Amino acid sequence: MELEKPKTGKFASTYGLILGSLSVIFGLMLYSLDMHYQGGMMVLAVSLILTITVITIGMFQFRKANNGFMSFGQALKLGVGIGLIGGIISILFNQLMVGVIDPDMMEKAMTYQKGLLLETTNMTPEQVDAQMEMGKKFNTTTMQIAFGLLFSVISSFILSLFPALILKRPETIQ
Repeated sequence: MELEKPKTGKFASTYGLILGSLSVIFGLMLYSLDMHYQGGMMVLAVSLILTITVITIGMFQFRKANNGFMSFGQALKLGVGIGLIGGIISILFNQLMVGVIDPDMMEKAMTYQKGLLLETTNMTPEQVDAQMEMGKKFNTTTMQIAFGLLFSVISSFILSLFPALILKRPETIQ
C-alpha cells in the first residue's frame, strides 16, 4: 500500500496563512509605533527575513512529509504559493489600514516621502511636487492591489530560489 503524497497546495495555504498573519502582526506593530507609513530599509529587511523564513520552513516541512523528497519544481511552486497567499493577506490588511484604521495614511506617506526627497536629493521643491503628483496616479486601490500581487509573486519566486536549491532532494527511480 502506497502512502498518499502531500500536496504543495495544502502546505502553501498553511504557511501562506502563517506568513500573512505574521505580516499583519508586523503591520500592527508598525502602526502602534506610528511608523506604518514610513517604510524604509529596516521594514523591508524584516519583511524579507519573515518571508524567507516562512518559505524555508514550509519547504522543509513539505520535504519531511514527503519522506525526505522534494523536487526543485515542487519547492518553487510551494515558495511562490506561500508568498502569494501571504501577499494577498497583506494586501487586504493594507486596504483595511488605508480605508478604515488610518484613512490619512496615504497623505502621511506622501508628506513623509516629500520631506525625504527634499532632504536627501538636490531636487527643487517644484521638482519634488511634480514627482509627488506623478506618484498619486499610481496610488489608486486598483494599482496598489495589482502591484502588490505582482510584487508578491515575483519576490516570492526570487526568494524561493536559494532555499529550493538547498532543500531539494528529488526521488531517484530504481
